[in-house]
Amino acid sequence: MKKNNDIFGNAVLDFYHQKNWTNIMVHSPDFDDDEIPTAYLFRNFSEMPVLEQKALQLAAGKTLDVGACAGSHSLYLQEKNIAVKAIDLSEGAIEVCKLRGIKNAENIDFFDVKNEQFDTILMLMNGSGIIGKMKNLNLFFTHLKTLLTPHGKVLLDSSDLQYLFDTDEDGGIWVNPNKYYGELTYQLSYKGDKSGVFDWLYIDFNSLALAAETNGFQCKLVKKGQHYDYLAVLTLNV
Repeated sequence: MKKNNDIFGNAVLDFYHQKNWTNIMVHSPDFDDDEIPTAYLFRNFSEMPVLEQKALQLAAGKTLDVGACAGSHSLYLQEKNIAVKAIDLSEGAIEVCKLRGIKNAENIDFFDVKNEQFDTILMLMNGSGIIGKMKNLNLFFTHLKTLLTPHGKVLLDSSDLQYLFDTDEDGGIWVNPNKYYGELTYQLSYKGDKSGVFDWLYIDFNSLALAAETNGFQCKLVKKGQHYDYLAVLTLNV
């Protein structure tokens, strides 16, 4: 059943039940419209980017899959006998997770997860996006401390968007001095239905590492992708 403004949920429900290939449209005032192929949200391990594959190979113990969408990452881990909990803001996406066989799936905001701890927290497909803005980094790390076991880890991928901007002769980039260049706003649409406008953060590795250190975490680069993207692992200083 269609749910108002649940763009991802409606798309993955349509694909699961009807094999409807209509894509999700992505709108931003900073860029031309883009689209997310709905079928891609149902990819298997061999179809995933190398950063996602690496993150899944590193996941161990009780795992939280943040922004699970249709549950492809959670399914892979569950098949490897890893206890995984899939969460997503989309009610429809969590319905699809359950239909696909994920045993533990909940329609909940990451920042509302309480009274649980995890050995691994997965934040993939630009997992830093849910932070929204740079000013929210301290809140993000504070919440992570409540969710991680003492020797747990966060596997997070993101991208450095500096390649999108013009450079001067010294290699510097021309950006708005009052706004971090990775802070974007988006709106999604699917079959004429539109989401609200929301903030989304792409963060360069050095900025992430500095924020992590300031908040009592270690941040290490695990792997670089093919297009300014990277996978990082965050662990508590204990």
